[in-house]
Amino acid sequence: MSLTAGIVGLPNVGKSTLFNAITKKNILAANYPFATIDPNVGVVTVPDERLDFLNNLYIPERCIGATYEFTDIAGLVKGASKGEGLGNKFLSHVREVDAIVEVVRCFEDKNIIHVNNVIDPIDDIETINVELMLSDLEIVDNRLTRTSKKAALSRDKDAKIEYDLLCKLKENLEQNIPVRKIKLTEEEEKLIKSFHFITQKPMIYMANVGEEDLINGGNSYTDKVKAYAEEEGSEMIVVCAKMESELAELTDDDKKLFLEDLGIKESGLDKLIHATYKLLGLSTFFTAGSDECRAWTFKNGMKAPECAGIIHTDFERGFIKAEVMSFDDLKNFGDEKKVKENGKMRLEGKEYVMQDGDICTFRFNVTK
Repeated sequence: MSLTAGIVGLPNVGKSTLFNAITKKNILAANYPFATIDPNVGVVTVPDERLDFLNNLYIPERCIGATYEFTDIAGLVKGASKGEGLGNKFLSHVREVDAIVEVVRCFEDKNIIHVNNVIDPIDDIETINVELMLSDLEIVDNRLTRTSKKAALSRDKDAKIEYDLLCKLKENLEQNIPVRKIKLTEEEEKLIKSFHFITQKPMIYMANVGEEDLINGGNSYTDKVKAYAEEEGSEMIVVCAKMESELAELTDDDKKLFLEDLGIKESGLDKLIHATYKLLGLSTFFTAGSDECRAWTFKNGMKAPECAGIIHTDFERGFIKAEVMSFDDLKNFGDEKKVKENGKMRLEGKEYVMQDGDICTFRFNVTK
C-alpha cells in the first residue's frame, strides 16, 4: 500500500517550493523510478536505514522502498469551495488521500507578498480549514436532499440512520467543527467512509520558516501554530521549504553531512513521513532475498494473511504460513543461517499479528 497525502495552503506560503523539492527528490530516489502520475503528483521513497542494511547484506538485483505520494492542491484561496481560484478543481483529488499536509507561512520576507498582506498563520489556517469544511458541507447538503424524503416517507431504517447522521454532521460543520473532531460511533464511521470527507482525514501542519529559525527550533509564529495544532489534536512540523529544495539536489551522503553541519537530525520531508506513519498507525515489514529486497507499508494490527495480500492477492487467498524473523535479530546475528541456528526464525499462522521490522517469506498455495 502506498501512503498518500494532499498538500494544501494559501498562495506564497512555500507550498510550491516544498512540492518542487519533492518532485526533484523523485529523480534522486535510486530505489524507486521517477514517476509522474500527473502534473500535481509527486512520489518519494520512504527513508529507512533497515532497508539499506538488507541491501548491503543480500546484494539483490532490486531494492525497493515503500513510497509516499503527494498530491499538490494548487491555488487554494478563500472561496475555493465556491469556485474561487483553482483549488476547487483539485479538492476532489484530496478526498482520496490518507492525510492532509497544510503548509503555513511562518517567515518574514518583504519580497514575497502575502495574499492577505499580513503574516498571520492562525488566520491562514482557519481560512483553509473553513474552505475544506465548506467543501464537505456541500456533500452533506447534496446527500440530505436525496435522503430526506426517503427517510421521512419510507420505513427504511438505514435511510433514517443516514439522515440523522447527516444532520449531525451538518450541524457540526456549520459551527466550523471538522468531521475528525465529531464523536462518531463505529457504525457511523463505516457509514460515512464512502463519502471521503476531507476534514475527516488527519491533519499535519507544516510551519514553513527561514533557515535561521529552523536551526533555532522555530519562532513566535510557529509557537502559535503548535498551540493551535495541540488544541486540535493534530501534528505540527517545522520545516524550511527553501532548504528542502536545496537538499533535494544532494546525494544522500552529502545531505547527511549538510544537516549534521547545521545540527539538524533529519530533513523536514523525513520528519513529515515519520509523523504521518505514526499518525496513521502504519508500520513496515520486509521481504528479502538475492532477487529483491523490499519494504512494504501496513496498518498496525493487520494479520499475516492480510499483509501477504499487500504483495499479491493470491498470497492472501492461498496463505499457509509465514516464515518470520525480526530485523533486530538479523542485524544482531549477521545472517539468516545464524538467526535459524539461534532459534529466532519462526513459522507463524493466520492469526499472527505482524510487527514493525518483520522480515517475511510467505508460503501459499492457490488451486485453480
